[in-house]
Amino acid sequence: MAAPETPAPALIRPALTAVVEGLPASTPFVGPEALERRMGRPLDVRLGANESLFGPSARVVDAMCAAALDIHLYGDPEAFELRAALARHHGLTLDHLVLGSGIDELLGVLVRAYLEPGQLAVMSLGGYPTFAYQVNGQGGGIETVPYRDDKNDIDGLVETARRVGAKLLYLANPDNPSGSCLPASTQLEALARLPPDCLLVLDEAYAEFAPADAIPEISADDPRVIRLRTFSKAHGLAGMRVGYAFGAPETVRPFDRIRNQFGVGRMAQAAALAALGDPGHVASVVAAVAAGREEYAALARELGFTALPSATNFVTIDVGGNACAKIVLAALLEREGVFIRMPGAAPLDRCIRVTVGRPAERAVFAAAFRRVIACL
Repeated sequence: MAAPETPAPALIRPALTAVVEGLPASTPFVGPEALERRMGRPLDVRLGANESLFGPSARVVDAMCAAALDIHLYGDPEAFELRAALARHHGLTLDHLVLGSGIDELLGVLVRAYLEPGQLAVMSLGGYPTFAYQVNGQGGGIETVPYRDDKNDIDGLVETARRVGAKLLYLANPDNPSGSCLPASTQLEALARLPPDCLLVLDEAYAEFAPADAIPEISADDPRVIRLRTFSKAHGLAGMRVGYAFGAPETVRPFDRIRNQFGVGRMAQAAALAALGDPGHVASVVAAVAAGREEYAALARELGFTALPSATNFVTIDVGGNACAKIVLAALLEREGVFIRMPGAAPLDRCIRVTVGRPAERAVFAAAFRRVIACL
Protein backbone atom coordinates (compact mmCIF):
# COMPACT_ATOMS: atom_id res chain seq x y z
CA MET A 1 0.00 0.00 0.00
CA ALA A 2 1.49 3.36 -1.12
CA ALA A 3 2.29 5.92 1.55
CA PRO A 4 0.07 9.03 1.49
CA GLU A 5 1.59 12.02 -0.22
CA THR A 6 2.96 14.74 2.02
CA PRO A 7 1.29 18.04 1.17
CA ALA A 8 3.67 20.67 -0.17
CA PRO A 9 4.41 23.42 2.33
CA ALA A 10 2.60 26.67 1.76
CA LEU A 11 4.72 29.31 0.04
CA ILE A 12 5.08 32.40 2.19
CA ARG A 13 6.38 35.68 0.86
CA PRO A 14 9.31 37.01 2.86
CA ALA A 15 8.22 40.01 4.87
CA LEU A 16 8.97 43.44 3.50
CA THR A 17 10.23 46.10 5.82
CA ALA A 18 7.47 48.13 7.43
CA VAL A 19 8.55 51.18 5.43
CA VAL A 20 8.36 49.47 2.03
CA GLU A 21 5.16 47.60 2.94
CA GLY A 22 3.49 50.93 3.61
CA LEU A 23 4.53 52.60 0.35
CA PRO A 24 2.19 52.79 -2.65
CA ALA A 25 3.24 51.12 -5.88
CA SER A 26 4.48 54.19 -7.72
CA THR A 27 7.44 55.63 -9.58
CA PRO A 28 8.46 59.27 -9.84
CA PHE A 29 8.13 59.39 -13.64
CA VAL A 30 6.36 57.62 -16.48
CA GLY A 31 9.04 57.39 -19.15
CA PRO A 32 8.47 58.15 -22.82
CA GLU A 33 9.25 54.53 -23.65
CA ALA A 34 6.29 53.45 -21.49
CA LEU A 35 4.09 55.94 -23.33
CA GLU A 36 5.22 54.50 -26.67
CA ARG A 37 4.36 50.98 -25.52
CA ARG A 38 0.96 52.17 -24.35
CA MET A 39 0.22 53.91 -27.65
CA GLY A 40 1.71 51.16 -29.80
CA ARG A 41 3.78 53.62 -31.85
CA PRO A 42 6.90 55.73 -31.47
CA LEU A 43 6.79 59.35 -30.42
CA ASP A 44 7.53 61.95 -33.07
CA VAL A 45 9.30 64.25 -30.60
CA ARG A 46 10.29 63.80 -26.94
CA LEU A 47 10.33 67.16 -25.20
CA GLY A 48 9.26 66.12 -21.73
CA ALA A 49 12.36 64.77 -19.99
CA ASN A 50 14.66 67.82 -20.26
CA GLU A 51 17.31 65.79 -22.03
CA SER A 52 19.72 67.71 -24.23
CA LEU A 53 18.56 66.95 -27.74
CA PHE A 54 21.70 68.72 -28.96
CA GLY A 55 23.56 65.60 -27.87
CA PRO A 56 27.13 65.16 -26.62
CA SER A 57 30.20 66.64 -28.24
CA ALA A 58 32.21 64.78 -30.86
CA ARG A 59 34.99 64.38 -28.30
CA VAL A 60 32.60 62.49 -26.05
CA VAL A 61 31.59 60.10 -28.82
CA ASP A 62 35.24 59.40 -29.62
CA ALA A 63 36.00 58.77 -25.94
CA MET A 64 33.07 56.38 -25.64
CA CYS A 65 34.19 54.44 -28.73
CA ALA A 66 37.67 54.08 -27.27
CA ALA A 67 36.29 53.03 -23.89
CA ALA A 68 34.09 50.39 -25.55
CA LEU A 69 37.20 48.30 -26.24
CA ASP A 70 37.68 47.90 -22.48
CA ILE A 71 34.04 47.56 -21.52
CA HIS A 72 34.68 44.05 -20.20
CA LEU A 73 36.56 45.71 -17.31
CA TYR A 74 35.01 47.40 -14.33
CA GLY A 75 35.39 51.13 -14.07
CA ASP A 76 37.58 52.71 -11.41
CA PRO A 77 35.42 52.63 -8.25
CA GLU A 78 37.11 55.83 -7.08
CA ALA A 79 36.68 57.51 -10.50
CA PHE A 80 40.05 59.11 -9.81
CA GLU A 81 40.66 60.78 -13.18
CA LEU A 82 37.17 62.23 -13.43
CA ARG A 83 37.11 63.41 -9.82
CA ALA A 84 40.55 64.98 -10.26
CA ALA A 85 39.31 66.86 -13.34
CA LEU A 86 36.21 68.00 -11.49
CA ALA A 87 38.34 69.11 -8.55
CA ARG A 88 40.44 71.26 -10.89
CA HIS A 89 37.30 72.60 -12.57
CA HIS A 90 35.73 73.73 -9.29
CA GLY A 91 38.91 74.55 -7.37
CA LEU A 92 38.39 71.73 -4.88
CA THR A 93 40.25 68.73 -3.54
CA LEU A 94 39.35 65.12 -4.24
CA ASP A 95 37.95 64.82 -0.73
CA HIS A 96 35.27 67.40 -1.55
CA LEU A 97 33.78 65.28 -4.36
CA VAL A 98 31.75 62.10 -4.66
CA LEU A 99 30.36 60.57 -7.85
CA GLY A 100 27.10 58.74 -8.47
CA SER A 101 25.02 57.41 -11.34
CA GLY A 102 23.12 60.66 -11.69
CA ILE A 103 21.74 63.05 -9.10
CA ASP A 104 18.90 60.60 -8.42
CA GLU A 105 21.28 58.00 -6.97
CA LEU A 106 23.13 60.63 -4.98
CA LEU A 107 19.86 61.84 -3.46
CA GLY A 108 19.20 58.29 -2.30
CA VAL A 109 22.62 57.97 -0.71
CA LEU A 110 22.29 61.40 0.90
CA VAL A 111 18.91 60.55 2.42
CA ARG A 112 20.24 57.25 3.79
CA ALA A 113 23.19 59.06 5.29
CA TYR A 114 21.38 61.99 6.90
CA LEU A 115 17.75 61.09 7.55
CA GLU A 116 16.58 58.61 10.16
CA PRO A 117 13.16 56.96 9.67
CA GLY A 118 10.54 59.33 11.04
CA GLN A 119 12.65 62.46 10.60
CA LEU A 120 11.50 65.28 8.31
CA ALA A 121 12.70 66.95 5.13
CA VAL A 122 11.31 70.10 3.52
CA MET A 123 10.82 70.84 -0.18
CA SER A 124 8.55 72.80 -2.50
CA LEU A 125 5.11 71.34 -3.21
CA GLY A 126 5.32 69.90 -6.71
CA GLY A 127 9.13 70.09 -6.77
CA TYR A 128 11.43 67.44 -8.24
CA PRO A 129 9.68 64.20 -7.21
CA THR A 130 12.72 61.96 -6.89
CA PHE A 131 13.75 63.67 -3.67
CA ALA A 132 10.39 62.83 -2.06
CA TYR A 133 10.64 59.31 -3.53
CA GLN A 134 13.96 58.78 -1.75
CA VAL A 135 12.78 60.30 1.54
CA ASN A 136 9.66 58.13 1.56
CA GLY A 137 11.77 55.05 0.80
CA GLN A 138 13.87 55.78 3.88
CA GLY A 139 10.77 56.11 6.07
CA GLY A 140 11.18 59.87 6.44
CA GLY A 141 8.48 62.49 6.21
CA ILE A 142 8.06 65.42 3.83
CA GLU A 143 6.81 68.89 4.66
CA THR A 144 5.98 70.87 1.52
CA VAL A 145 5.67 74.59 0.84
CA PRO A 146 3.74 75.86 -2.23
CA TYR A 147 5.49 77.97 -4.83
CA ARG A 148 5.02 81.70 -4.46
CA ASP A 149 4.96 83.93 -7.54
CA ASP A 150 5.93 80.79 -9.52
CA LYS A 151 9.23 80.47 -7.64
CA ASN A 152 10.50 78.51 -4.68
CA ASP A 153 9.22 80.25 -1.57
CA ILE A 154 12.57 80.35 0.15
CA ASP A 155 11.26 82.19 3.21
CA GLY A 156 8.48 79.64 3.59
CA LEU A 157 10.90 76.75 3.17
CA VAL A 158 13.26 78.07 5.83
CA GLU A 159 10.45 78.92 8.24
CA THR A 160 8.98 75.44 7.81
CA ALA A 161 12.37 73.79 8.36
CA ARG A 162 12.78 75.74 11.59
CA ARG A 163 9.22 75.02 12.75
CA VAL A 164 9.28 71.25 12.21
CA GLY A 165 12.94 70.62 13.02
CA ALA A 166 13.74 69.35 9.53
CA LYS A 167 17.03 67.57 8.94
CA LEU A 168 17.13 68.30 5.20
CA LEU A 169 15.96 71.23 3.08
CA TYR A 170 15.90 70.45 -0.64
CA LEU A 171 16.19 73.42 -3.01
CA ALA A 172 16.51 73.07 -6.78
CA ASN A 173 18.07 76.20 -8.23
CA PRO A 174 17.45 76.70 -11.11
CA ASP A 175 14.18 75.01 -10.37
CA ASN A 176 12.34 72.14 -11.98
CA PRO A 177 9.43 72.41 -12.89
CA SER A 178 9.11 76.21 -12.80
CA GLY A 179 12.37 77.07 -14.56
CA SER A 180 12.90 79.94 -12.11
CA CYS A 181 16.06 80.78 -10.20
CA LEU A 182 16.80 82.63 -6.98
CA PRO A 183 19.60 85.16 -6.58
CA ALA A 184 22.74 83.91 -4.88
CA SER A 185 22.30 86.48 -2.11
CA THR A 186 18.85 85.09 -1.29
CA GLN A 187 20.24 81.57 -1.01
CA LEU A 188 23.05 82.70 1.27
CA GLU A 189 20.58 84.49 3.53
CA ALA A 190 18.47 81.33 3.71
CA LEU A 191 21.49 79.22 4.60
CA ALA A 192 22.33 81.58 7.45
CA ARG A 193 18.81 81.22 8.87
CA LEU A 194 18.61 77.43 8.76
CA PRO A 195 18.77 75.45 12.01
CA PRO A 196 22.36 74.33 12.68
CA ASP A 197 21.48 70.65 12.25
CA CYS A 198 19.57 71.10 8.95
CA LEU A 199 21.52 70.29 5.78
CA LEU A 200 20.80 72.43 2.70
CA VAL A 201 20.60 70.14 -0.35
CA LEU A 202 21.25 72.43 -3.31
CA ASP A 203 20.31 70.71 -6.57
CA GLU A 204 22.08 72.60 -9.36
CA ALA A 205 21.32 70.26 -12.27
CA TYR A 206 20.68 73.25 -14.56
CA ALA A 207 23.57 75.40 -13.31
CA GLU A 208 25.15 75.77 -16.75
CA PHE A 209 22.03 77.54 -18.03
CA ALA A 210 21.70 79.90 -15.07
CA PRO A 211 22.85 83.52 -14.86
CA ALA A 212 26.05 83.95 -12.89
CA ASP A 213 24.31 85.76 -10.03
CA ALA A 214 22.09 82.72 -9.38
CA ILE A 215 24.97 80.45 -8.32
CA PRO A 216 26.14 81.33 -4.80
CA GLU A 217 29.75 81.36 -3.68
CA ILE A 218 29.76 79.05 -0.67
CA SER A 219 32.90 77.80 0.97
CA ALA A 220 33.57 74.23 -0.06
CA ASP A 221 34.34 73.52 3.59
CA ASP A 222 30.95 74.68 4.87
CA PRO A 223 29.42 71.49 6.33
CA ARG A 224 25.86 72.90 6.22
CA VAL A 225 25.39 72.53 2.46
CA ILE A 226 25.85 69.90 -0.22
CA ARG A 227 25.65 70.75 -3.92
CA LEU A 228 24.59 68.40 -6.70
CA ARG A 229 25.53 68.63 -10.38
CA THR A 230 24.96 66.42 -13.42
CA PHE A 231 26.27 65.63 -16.88
CA SER A 232 22.71 64.86 -18.05
CA LYS A 233 21.67 68.34 -19.14
CA ALA A 234 24.08 70.77 -20.85
CA HIS A 235 26.67 68.03 -21.48
CA GLY A 236 24.13 65.75 -23.18
CA LEU A 237 24.89 62.55 -21.24
CA ALA A 238 21.50 61.67 -19.76
CA GLY A 239 21.82 58.07 -20.94
CA MET A 240 25.23 57.67 -19.29
CA ARG A 241 24.03 58.52 -15.75
CA VAL A 242 26.83 60.59 -14.24
CA GLY A 243 26.28 63.04 -11.40
CA TYR A 244 28.39 64.37 -8.58
CA ALA A 245 28.06 66.00 -5.21
CA PHE A 246 30.48 68.37 -3.60
CA GLY A 247 30.77 69.83 -0.15
CA ALA A 248 32.86 69.73 2.99
CA PRO A 249 34.80 66.44 3.26
CA GLU A 250 33.11 65.59 6.55
CA THR A 251 29.75 65.98 4.79
CA VAL A 252 30.40 64.03 1.59
CA ARG A 253 33.02 61.41 2.48
CA PRO A 254 30.56 59.32 4.55
CA PHE A 255 28.83 58.58 1.22
CA ASP A 256 31.69 56.15 0.55
CA ARG A 257 30.36 53.90 3.32
CA ILE A 258 27.09 53.18 1.53
CA ARG A 259 27.36 54.26 -2.13
CA ASN A 260 27.41 51.81 -5.04
CA GLN A 261 31.16 51.49 -5.55
CA PHE A 262 30.83 50.55 -9.24
CA GLY A 263 27.78 52.70 -10.00
CA VAL A 264 29.51 54.87 -12.61
CA GLY A 265 30.83 52.58 -15.29
CA ARG A 266 34.02 52.78 -17.34
CA MET A 267 32.35 54.25 -20.44
CA ALA A 268 30.36 56.74 -18.39
CA GLN A 269 33.53 57.98 -16.68
CA ALA A 270 35.29 58.36 -20.04
CA ALA A 271 32.34 60.21 -21.52
CA ALA A 272 32.06 62.65 -18.60
CA LEU A 273 35.80 63.31 -18.61
CA ALA A 274 35.70 64.16 -22.32
CA ALA A 275 32.61 66.32 -21.84
CA LEU A 276 34.30 68.31 -19.09
CA GLY A 277 37.21 68.90 -21.45
CA ASP A 278 35.00 70.44 -24.15
CA PRO A 279 33.60 73.68 -22.68
CA GLY A 280 33.00 75.04 -26.17
CA HIS A 281 30.31 72.45 -26.78
CA VAL A 282 28.54 73.35 -23.55
CA ALA A 283 28.70 77.05 -24.44
CA SER A 284 27.14 76.36 -27.84
CA VAL A 285 24.34 74.33 -26.26
CA VAL A 286 23.63 77.04 -23.69
CA ALA A 287 23.44 79.67 -26.47
CA ALA A 288 21.17 77.50 -28.61
CA VAL A 289 18.87 76.83 -25.65
CA ALA A 290 18.63 80.56 -24.92
CA ALA A 291 17.50 81.16 -28.51
CA GLY A 292 14.98 78.33 -28.22
CA ARG A 293 13.55 79.75 -25.01
CA GLU A 294 12.90 83.02 -26.84
CA GLU A 295 11.12 81.10 -29.62
CA TYR A 296 8.88 79.37 -27.10
CA ALA A 297 8.09 82.67 -25.37
CA ALA A 298 7.11 84.21 -28.70
CA LEU A 299 4.97 81.17 -29.53
CA ALA A 300 3.19 81.44 -26.19
CA ARG A 301 2.43 85.13 -26.78
CA GLU A 302 1.14 84.34 -30.28
CA LEU A 303 -1.37 81.88 -28.82
CA GLY A 304 -2.44 84.16 -25.97
CA PHE A 305 -0.40 82.45 -23.25
CA THR A 306 2.58 83.40 -21.08
CA ALA A 307 5.95 81.68 -20.81
CA LEU A 308 7.43 81.82 -17.32
CA PRO A 309 11.00 83.15 -17.14
CA SER A 310 13.40 80.22 -17.44
CA ALA A 311 17.03 79.67 -16.42
CA THR A 312 16.96 76.04 -17.59
CA ASN A 313 16.78 74.03 -20.82
CA PHE A 314 12.98 74.01 -20.73
CA VAL A 315 10.15 76.53 -20.70
CA THR A 316 7.04 76.36 -18.52
CA ILE A 317 4.03 77.87 -20.32
CA ASP A 318 0.98 79.11 -18.45
CA VAL A 319 -2.04 77.93 -20.45
CA GLY A 320 -4.57 79.34 -18.01
CA GLY A 321 -5.67 76.41 -15.86
CA ASN A 322 -5.24 72.81 -14.84
CA ALA A 323 -8.06 71.54 -17.08
CA CYS A 324 -6.59 73.21 -20.15
CA ALA A 325 -3.09 71.96 -19.32
CA LYS A 326 -4.35 68.37 -19.09
CA ILE A 327 -6.19 68.66 -22.40
CA VAL A 328 -3.17 70.12 -24.16
CA LEU A 329 -0.86 67.48 -22.68
CA ALA A 330 -3.10 64.61 -23.78
CA ALA A 331 -3.81 66.02 -27.24
CA LEU A 332 -0.15 66.64 -27.99
CA LEU A 333 0.71 63.08 -26.97
CA GLU A 334 -2.18 61.15 -28.49
CA ARG A 335 -2.91 63.15 -31.64
CA GLU A 336 0.48 64.62 -32.42
CA GLY A 337 2.97 62.16 -30.94
CA VAL A 338 4.66 64.99 -28.99
CA PHE A 339 5.78 64.14 -25.46
CA ILE A 340 5.84 67.00 -22.96
CA ARG A 341 5.01 67.16 -19.25
CA MET A 342 3.12 69.39 -16.85
CA PRO A 343 3.75 70.28 -13.20
CA GLY A 344 1.75 68.16 -10.82
CA ALA A 345 0.70 70.56 -8.07
CA ALA A 346 -0.89 73.99 -7.73
CA PRO A 347 -0.16 76.72 -8.57
CA LEU A 348 2.04 75.45 -11.41
CA ASP A 349 -0.40 72.78 -12.55
CA ARG A 350 -1.99 75.41 -14.79
CA CYS A 351 1.11 75.08 -17.00
CA ILE A 352 2.79 72.76 -19.46
CA ARG A 353 6.56 72.22 -19.51
CA VAL A 354 8.49 71.84 -22.76
CA THR A 355 12.16 70.99 -23.29
CA VAL A 356 14.06 73.25 -25.69
CA GLY A 357 15.01 70.99 -28.57
CA ARG A 358 16.87 71.67 -31.80
CA PRO A 359 15.25 73.95 -34.40
CA ALA A 360 13.54 71.07 -36.23
CA GLU A 361 12.06 69.67 -33.01
CA ARG A 362 10.93 73.11 -31.89
CA ALA A 363 9.20 73.54 -35.26
CA VAL A 364 7.36 70.22 -34.85
CA PHE A 365 6.23 71.25 -31.37
CA ALA A 366 5.14 74.72 -32.50
CA ALA A 367 3.02 73.35 -35.36
CA ALA A 368 1.46 70.70 -33.14
CA PHE A 369 0.78 73.20 -30.34
CA ARG A 370 -0.95 75.55 -32.78
CA ARG A 371 -3.16 72.75 -34.09
CA VAL A 372 -4.13 71.62 -30.61
CA ILE A 373 -4.98 75.13 -29.45
CA ALA A 374 -7.01 75.78 -32.62
CA CYS A 375 -9.23 72.80 -31.71
CA LEU A 376 -9.96 73.94 -28.13
